[in-house]
Amino acid sequence: MGIPAFLAELREVVGHRPLWLSGVSAVVVDEAGRVLLGKRVDNGRWALIGGIIDPGEQPADTVVRECREETGVTVLPERLVSVAVSPMIEYPNGDRTQYLDLVFRCRPLSGEARVNDDESTEVGWFHPDELPELEARALEHIARALAGKDPTHFELTEGREG
Repeated sequence: MGIPAFLAELREVVGHRPLWLSGVSAVVVDEAGRVLLGKRVDNGRWALIGGIIDPGEQPADTVVRECREETGVTVLPERLVSVAVSPMIEYPNGDRTQYLDLVFRCRPLSGEARVNDDESTEVGWFHPDELPELEARALEHIARALAGKDPTHFELTEGREG
């Protein structure tokens, strides 16, 4: 799939300079309590399924689209788990991006998990106690999604008393 057309056009103008984008991540949990992950082509690491929100697209629709595109699994977003800013990410091609990351807990509706596009080399379901190596942020998102019906997590760095 590569990067969306709107982003490719923008990169022609700004080059590798940092961009501020909105993205989604999906913590897809099946009936057995397993989490759906994909092994990324760009860095070879396991990660949550996710992607960039297209202009005018609703974030929940992005989660559904990304899961279907990347894994062949159709999901239903159940709740918003977290709203946070990612660290600055530098991709292998030199592009730098920081995301407003909206994390959704989802349940699978249909489809068999498989590599369904060119963004992943592997896709699989993992029990929470048998997860492959993941970035700390992904582990935090999974823990929050599995914790129950807690309110949406967000960070407040200014305006705190004490």
